[in-house]
Amino acid sequence: MSTLLDLALPVARLLDPETAHGLAIRALSALPARPAPVDDPRLAVEAFGMRFPNPVGLAAGFDKEAEVPDAMLGAGFGFVEVGTITPRPQPGNARPRNFRLAEDRGVINRYGFNSGGHAPAAARLAGRKGHGRPCAGIVGVNVGANKDSVDRAADYVAGISAFAGLACYFTANVSSPNTPGLRDLQEEHALDDLLARVMEARDRVAPQVPLLLKIAPDLALAHLDGVVEVARRRRIDGLIVSNTTIARPATLRSPFKAETGGLSGRPLFPLSTRMLAEVYVRAEGAFPLVGVGGIDSPETAIAKLEAGASLIQLYSALVYEGLGLVPRIKQGLLDRLVGEGVALPALTGRRARDLVASPFPA
Repeated sequence: MSTLLDLALPVARLLDPETAHGLAIRALSALPARPAPVDDPRLAVEAFGMRFPNPVGLAAGFDKEAEVPDAMLGAGFGFVEVGTITPRPQPGNARPRNFRLAEDRGVINRYGFNSGGHAPAAARLAGRKGHGRPCAGIVGVNVGANKDSVDRAADYVAGISAFAGLACYFTANVSSPNTPGLRDLQEEHALDDLLARVMEARDRVAPQVPLLLKIAPDLALAHLDGVVEVARRRRIDGLIVSNTTIARPATLRSPFKAETGGLSGRPLFPLSTRMLAEVYVRAEGAFPLVGVGGIDSPETAIAKLEAGASLIQLYSALVYEGLGLVPRIKQGLLDRLVGEGVALPALTGRRARDLVASPFPA
């Protein structure tokens, strides 16, 4: 499957990015189902009370509507996160809203939580063979709030209720830069209220399902202190570090570099990896971390683990590298483990303190 799709990449790059993405989803939906490949047991990760066959996950944003989670598991991902899904359907922001920064191996998007709503996504997940827990193939559900919601915390609570029994884990996305005011939920008092309500809902309707929080890379370190403190106090199960950035590194060359939206891909790697290390040091082992942002090679995957991640996720790199990137990363991880004679957990966080002591990325 990955070979066919990778051969189509040059053609896809001639199309508008959103059109190309839609065609990829259709193609994946049409392909015959195939089981996930059997991974080397040395790649398995125990986290959040689950056993992940390998640490390489698909980040939210690729499969927004929960249309192809099993196809992506079949492509070799150790877990797949669908969404972001809002309670009610909404169109998101006006097109064009997705831009390839080919010169920089990056992407800028301003989708704005375009979503078909909870009901159709829940129906698709309910139709999966072996859906829900215990999870034969790990599929997480990333939930968010409608743009016009008057009580955004209630929207997250609704997401927990809608996907109880269907999600292997939940992610509360409070860090997209493309819904006005959403990142305000990362302010300490707002976050404390949100997590109190969402955790209560989770404990009531899906007590065994882990709840993760996805945060922005643009937090000031003093602000990050408060986010991690609230997450620890509310006993959240883990943090995903990080979402896209509103920053624009001076090194960007693409003519699209000034477009409004969240920047992802290779230019996000230095900032997201530094913030991952900052969270790792502050969390002190209270919960596992998922590292996201700029992973496009075995080397960058290993760097995320060394900065503090137990699991990693990627998405933007698929635009440039194709699905063949997944087995390359897994083989690179195995080669490193064999070369050093260590187990996978030995990589997690071993360079975090060195990173936080280094100059902050420009």
